[in-house]
Amino acid sequence: MPTEYSARLFAKIQRVFGEYAVDKRIANSVELMRLPRYVVEYLIGEFMAKGGDWEEKLRKFVAKYYYEPKYKDLLLHKLTTEGTVKIIDELKVWVHPKTGKHYAILPSLAIRDAQILLEIVEKNPNVLTMGMWGLITLSYDPSVVDEEGATPIIVVDFIPFQAPAIDFNLFKEARREFTLEEWVDTLINTIGLNHERYSFRQKLVLLTRLIPLVEGNVNLMEFGPRATGKTYIYRHVSHYTRIFSGGNISPAVLFYNLRTKVPGEIATRDAVVFDEISKIRLTNPSEMMGKLKDYMESGHYERGDKRGVSTCSLVFMGNIEVELREEGYVPVEEFTYVLPKEMRDSAFVDRVHGIVPGWELPKIKQAKYHLSQGYGVASDYFAEILHETRKESLVAKISRYVEFSDNFTIRDERAVKKIASGLFKLLFPHGEWDKKELKLLMDIAIEYRQRVRDWLHILAPGEYPKEKLIFRVRV
Repeated sequence: MPTEYSARLFAKIQRVFGEYAVDKRIANSVELMRLPRYVVEYLIGEFMAKGGDWEEKLRKFVAKYYYEPKYKDLLLHKLTTEGTVKIIDELKVWVHPKTGKHYAILPSLAIRDAQILLEIVEKNPNVLTMGMWGLITLSYDPSVVDEEGATPIIVVDFIPFQAPAIDFNLFKEARREFTLEEWVDTLINTIGLNHERYSFRQKLVLLTRLIPLVEGNVNLMEFGPRATGKTYIYRHVSHYTRIFSGGNISPAVLFYNLRTKVPGEIATRDAVVFDEISKIRLTNPSEMMGKLKDYMESGHYERGDKRGVSTCSLVFMGNIEVELREEGYVPVEEFTYVLPKEMRDSAFVDRVHGIVPGWELPKIKQAKYHLSQGYGVASDYFAEILHETRKESLVAKISRYVEFSDNFTIRDERAVKKIASGLFKLLFPHGEWDKKELKLLMDIAIEYRQRVRDWLHILAPGEYPKEKLIFRVRV
């Protein structure tokens, strides 16, 4: 049972957010973890509104229309023999640069050249950028293969699983109804976790994982033990992310494909996450690291005759061993050796803005213990809020209130301000805070960058002296 405080908090979330408030326990109990969290919560809202035995109807709906990739041939057999099928999948569309024709990417079928009705693309423009989850109706007609050799599979209908309209002002105004502690707890429940099981410090560490989703061109690293929810947050909180979990990554996938003329993930995502960083393998490492460091510094990238600019943030995550000491859990591995060899470079590390202390977070073991036991903001709505918030930076505003010690480099100052900007947008979206709150978030930003500076001193002590970064709040 939730505490009296939690009961009041959940009631306030329902009152303030109305239709955007979701009971996260339902999403935890409905066995639909194969789908992203934001998709599950959208479907729950739709089926609950219809009443009746909605949970059973929802399970049957997903079982009927969702096909895992291993059932690709079964699905193709059904499509080619029956002529039409409906599937739950992510729909992404690309445009052929020579012909101007539009083609659909269907992950469950491993197809990149399905034909699609133009009216579907015009009605759902996000399929041209991030892609959208929904119910896709496919038809099969061998007589309509075009001159480019596209498959005779045609997307003839699409029902998106996404909130049709986002009221950003509601989110800003809602913040005024909550104390800082209440708002932090609201966000913790929104990302699916139980606020009662984390200290205030741990909650802030958890929320710093969201900084790359609200602030453009932020480069963060996180080190910690397995099963603390690192990947979960990026996979389920926002559909504007791409996660690479080990394996090979090429310049074509990350930046730009010279053969197909298709922009890479950095060009189209809000955040690209390199999970299991020690297992990442870069094809053509010298080219990749050169382009990666250039992008991390400037936000620009070049490949062949293609020049581009992006606000995509980068996250590098690694698993490390920890041990319990008096001050809590601390890492017992040197960060350097968690990275692939080509990344063990001071020039690369200096471009990382901050290091998230994932070692401070407990492992998520039981749903009834660590997952949310009440209300939070609907994930599909929250994902759009995070995306919308990226359009504005608070770096200039923060600069008016703080000043830094003389040992700050340009990169130090940029890093601290970007981390702080992201934190302020998350915790004070209404734009109001006091001096104590300003210092609290600036302390975190400085702490995260200080870890980078300390690491640089280990890598290149002659170039990076061991110095303490200090800031002062202007009166």
